[in-house]
Amino acid sequence: MSSTRGPLVIAVDGPSGSGKSSTSRAVAQRLGLRYLDTGAMYRAVTWWMLEAGVDVHDADAVAARCAEPELVSGTDPGAPTIHVDGHDVGAAIRTGAVTGAVSPVSTVPAVRARLLDLQRAEIAAASAAGGIVVEGRDIGSVVAPDADLKVYLTADAGARAVRRAAEEGGAGEEAVAAVRASLLARDEIDSGRATAPLTMPDGAVHLDTTPYTLEEVVDRLVALVGR
Repeated sequence: MSSTRGPLVIAVDGPSGSGKSSTSRAVAQRLGLRYLDTGAMYRAVTWWMLEAGVDVHDADAVAARCAEPELVSGTDPGAPTIHVDGHDVGAAIRTGAVTGAVSPVSTVPAVRARLLDLQRAEIAAASAAGGIVVEGRDIGSVVAPDADLKVYLTADAGARAVRRAAEEGGAGEEAVAAVRASLLARDEIDSGRATAPLTMPDGAVHLDTTPYTLEEVVDRLVALVGR
């Protein structure tokens, strides 16, 4: 890719624990781009549903109210934020309750349609700042199919479980085993949903991050950009 190009859009997809967030933020910082964590948006809607007492397993109930919360995503890769109705929910959306409820919420077509509009608006707004790195599970396939670079990150289930358990403050065998089971269950839901399933986008570069350090993965993605 040439440095004479216009605004740059990089789409990073992959399952939980593959290193999407750390890699995407680091790449955005390295290249001076904005950063959007679409997973945080789904978590934010899930948090709101739980706070509002909506049954997250009732797709019709979730669809009926998903337009109500006001979501604002901060796209500074050094300090990304997510606000719901003016409240910073960056920490609240990472609780076990939200983690356990986000899958059913994220499968609701009305939720995905609403967040798709917001995500595309963020990408358009970031063009004025030179571009953006967007990470999630349907970026290259649905949100930004015309992205300048599409990357699909994976890692073996064991490595993903160790990484995610460490992020959540657990490192023992039981903690890792529990996280591994949770990740595999989420993979099945994400890959099997009818709307925008998790899949490697056409034209994406596949990178298995299992044997690499974060810095090595970032170097590889920056090299793919070529600027």
